[in-house]
Amino acid sequence: MRILIADDHELLRDVLRSYLEAAGQFTVDTVANLPEALQAIDAANAEGAPFDLVVLDYGMPGMDGYRGLEQAIVAGKGQRVALMSGLSPAGVADKVIAVGAAGYLPKTLPARSLVNAIRFMAAGETYMPIDLHRPSQEKPPETGGLSPRERQVLAGLCAGQANKEIARDLDLREPTIKLHVKLICRKLGARNRTHAAMIARERTLC
Repeated sequence: MRILIADDHELLRDVLRSYLEAAGQFTVDTVANLPEALQAIDAANAEGAPFDLVVLDYGMPGMDGYRGLEQAIVAGKGQRVALMSGLSPAGVADKVIAVGAAGYLPKTLPARSLVNAIRFMAAGETYMPIDLHRPSQEKPPETGGLSPRERQVLAGLCAGQANKEIARDLDLREPTIKLHVKLICRKLGARNRTHAAMIARERTLC
């Protein structure tokens, strides 16, 4: 897997590169700002060897918040792009999913979790820390800790629908449904979508 890490802190770039290369299966390039990242993305496309994942630091030079993320996604022409930050910007989960990014990486993740998250996104999945989706303590117990949207997705699972069908019915993107399914499984303690549907029926959640 070919990965591009874009961050203005040289030490962090070197540490991330070391983690990934030590894990195997990764070839890692690094740059220090958004213009260099965009150049690297263009070069990778020209070579016919696009990055499997581009990881951008939210606060590095040239980013201008989410604008830089959107620029990189457009420039990538199919290359997956993720956002990384030492702090969780307000609304980061919804924004990252809305613009079609591969996910969000807090810099506070343990090394092994960070490597696994990058591998997960490079393989085509969407990653979002579960902490950014914690259900409110005020939600009544009969919801199973699920948000209203998650209950809608769960209804589709109980009906035996595929992610594409649920996305069509709810007017959402399929990657968004994938993320909701993963969160539903975590919250219900389910092994997979079929198990989640079984648990939901037992608890009369659908």
